Amino acid sequence: MLEIKNISKTFHPGTVNAKTAISGLSLKLEEGDFVTIIGSNGAGKSTLFNAIAGAFYVDEGNIELDGKDITFVPEYKRSRNIGRLFQDPMGGTAPGMTIEENLSLSYLRASKGSNPFSRITKKDKEIFREKIKTLNMGLENRMNQPVGLLSGGQRQALTLLMATMVTPKLLLLDEHTAALDPGTAEKVLNLTKEIVEREHITCMMITHNMHQALELGNRTFMMSDGKIVLDVRDEEREKMTVDDLLLRFREGAGRRLDNDRILLSE
Repeated sequence: MLEIKNISKTFHPGTVNAKTAISGLSLKLEEGDFVTIIGSNGAGKSTLFNAIAGAFYVDEGNIELDGKDITFVPEYKRSRNIGRLFQDPMGGTAPGMTIEENLSLSYLRASKGSNPFSRITKKDKEIFREKIKTLNMGLENRMNQPVGLLSGGQRQALTLLMATMVTPKLLLLDEHTAALDPGTAEKVLNLTKEIVEREHITCMMITHNMHQALELGNRTFMMSDGKIVLDVRDEEREKMTVDDLLLRFREGAGRRLDNDRILLSE
């Protein structure tokens, strides 16, 4: 479904600021895989997401999605098949536009592409209302209100709905609950699990929480120095504890995990 073959990316090559962010990284995801990704700051997690989403082109290697080589496909074209949420809940929506207008934009981009004659029908608006009801936040009664009036948790839930309204081939979640308070974060995470399972979406989620990394989905990656140093899944993963994960990281990376935010997470 997603296959990455030996990609590398160095920023500012040939200068004193040269930084290799990804080095010879390969992975293969099957349809319906839900992968959690953990690693220290600078491990290459977000850079991997940027490479997949097309924020930049890799220096070498190939990226295939659903059997199609997208290595040099522009980001805006990839966005029709790849949904993405960022850590900042304010970044995925247009605050001056209404809830209905935000949903309309995401729907047209994903379902109609660049067709200049695309328009939102009355039936589409009814679908938006039914979809947003599933969030259980009462937003279906605020469809004509600006998104800027919503709380961070409401905006992130809306962004999640926008990213999955037309089922993407791949969903990238970049610590999408980290900036929310614990109660709201749990609600958004539960919504994420419900939507991913219901729509059978192939998903990759970066998290700093090691318990989440083992409990969510069916597969866990640990990254270090731009590489995947651990890939566990299914029965092997179900038997693992956080201590096991730390031990396996040390074996794969050749050093201990030293990120306090990860080590102290509950």
